Amino acid sequence: MKRNLISWFKFLVLAAFTVFLTTLIFRFLRGPRIIVHDSPAARARFLRENGKLAADAIQSPLEHEVIIEGKIDWHDYERIQNEEKRTGTGEQGKAATLSPSMEDLKDRLYKVNGFNAALSDLISLNRSIPDIRHPDCKNKRYLKDLDPVSVVVSFHNEHFSTLMRTCWSVINRSPPSLLHEIILVDDASTKVELKDKLDEYVKKNLPKVKIVRLPRRSGLIRGRLAGARKATAKILVFLDSHSEANVNWLPPLLEPIAKDYKTCVCPFIDVIAYETFEYRAQDEGARGAFDWELYYKRLPLLPEDLKNPSEPFKSPVMAGGLFAISAKFFWELGGYDPGLDIWGGEQYELSFKIWQCGGQMYDAPCSRVGHIYRKFPPFPNPGRGDFLGKNYKRVAEVWMDEYADFIYRRRPHLRAMDPGDLTEQKALRDKLKCKSFKWFMENIAFDLVEVYPPIEPDDFAYGEMRNIGVPNLCLDAKGKGKDEEIAVDYCQKDTPKIKGEQEFQLTWHKDIRPNRRTECLDVSRGDDKSPVTLYPCHGKQGNQLWRYNVEKQWLQHGYGSRCLDMDPASKKVYVSNCDPTSSTQKWRIEHVNMKAMNNWENVVPKANQRNDFDF
Repeated sequence: MKRNLISWFKFLVLAAFTVFLTTLIFRFLRGPRIIVHDSPAARARFLRENGKLAADAIQSPLEHEVIIEGKIDWHDYERIQNEEKRTGTGEQGKAATLSPSMEDLKDRLYKVNGFNAALSDLISLNRSIPDIRHPDCKNKRYLKDLDPVSVVVSFHNEHFSTLMRTCWSVINRSPPSLLHEIILVDDASTKVELKDKLDEYVKKNLPKVKIVRLPRRSGLIRGRLAGARKATAKILVFLDSHSEANVNWLPPLLEPIAKDYKTCVCPFIDVIAYETFEYRAQDEGARGAFDWELYYKRLPLLPEDLKNPSEPFKSPVMAGGLFAISAKFFWELGGYDPGLDIWGGEQYELSFKIWQCGGQMYDAPCSRVGHIYRKFPPFPNPGRGDFLGKNYKRVAEVWMDEYADFIYRRRPHLRAMDPGDLTEQKALRDKLKCKSFKWFMENIAFDLVEVYPPIEPDDFAYGEMRNIGVPNLCLDAKGKGKDEEIAVDYCQKDTPKIKGEQEFQLTWHKDIRPNRRTECLDVSRGDDKSPVTLYPCHGKQGNQLWRYNVEKQWLQHGYGSRCLDMDPASKKVYVSNCDPTSSTQKWRIEHVNMKAMNNWENVVPKANQRNDFDF
């Protein structure tokens, strides 16, 4: 009897092993599991994208859903096709304009919004935008099991149509199973249309939208914290209130988090033009960074990232307020520092925390969200003093260790500023056993100091830039902002009553900027008499490359032979082909550093060696 039991036991073990081995061999020979949608259109599309492997599957389908190794195609092809057929004002993300009869309304709404709100009101809340993702994104599949999200949007006096277009774009282009809720946080808005009208519209049209109203102005940072506390989904997605989500934007943000909950993922941020509402790409990716005044900057992609243009890549710093993160990890990190006031510095605080405290951060090229960059900030200072400086001081003191001194060298007034109580933030850092900022600089932002050195080389030249042909005229930025043209005006040193901005720097980046500003002289057109505008300095030369020819007194632009010129009658400034006989192309710069000039060829930031293209 005992012998029979032993024989039976051996037989069962052998049989189980045989079944296991057979199954393993069968799965290996069969290849990845492929399950195909039971519709002609889906079968045809799947065949086209996957070749013979798909053809074999379709000949003998086993089930009725596309799954490759646990991944599915999340695209909503019916909606994509319907959007491609839409026509009208602003559809397909095309630039639009207003009729001259609407100029008064346009100007009135511009003043309180910083963008062309009158035009926004003529564009559908459900408008179509172009799918400008890399072609590889259209074939990507993502994990079938992804957690749904709570989208948090904090706003203060946002224009009604841009706020609602944000909501509709999220609803229309998110898989319903992945969108749990949208939480609108009203940061004490005073516009009438953001009260009862908003409540009624949301109640009637947007069942997934909830409104949280703050009793007093709290700022963007605390508004987001209030929304995050109300959120009930496992994943938090933060968006700005004048954004438009693009095709299939959500799965690329969620998959890296599904693999590791200590991951934050940012979409590519596209540009919605503040004047025309044209939707276009900003660029095709760069890694987030900062300079030592804590202005947001960018670093070039690494070679391994360039080889895989549709794959997420690591980024040291997020661009701002558009990102996805697991609620669990967000609150483990303490959320945003509640001591940060209104806005500013929060992207650095959270980015540093994520990396130094055991997390990681990626940009996802296949997730794209458009954003309106306002022409100017329309809201008055909330009366909190230098809240931005205080925010920077809090971030520097808690997270940047000895590197904070480089910030204080550039912003000396921060040394004596009271950052408020930092006890809880420092205790959190100790509790999470976070790494040093030196570790962050050496392992995550390892090439930042090569592009944005803590102690910058001397300027090539600086001071007044006076025209030789008409010596009473000087270059003048006049406090202009992004995309606005610079001019010449009577020199302030000769006429002190003249109000202007006539001090400039020819910096070691080989760009020209008004003294101590972060906008540079930029020429984006190649035609004759191309205007010179101001644009945020990117440090990558291209449209912002200038050189001073000391002998000829030319300010030469770019890599060609175009020189800075001006028209004394209109006081307009432009570039035109260099002409040795033209006296208006000659400029005298007040202070020229000849030692730096003689070393011109050797002063090239590492990033610029690979980036001689125009933006």
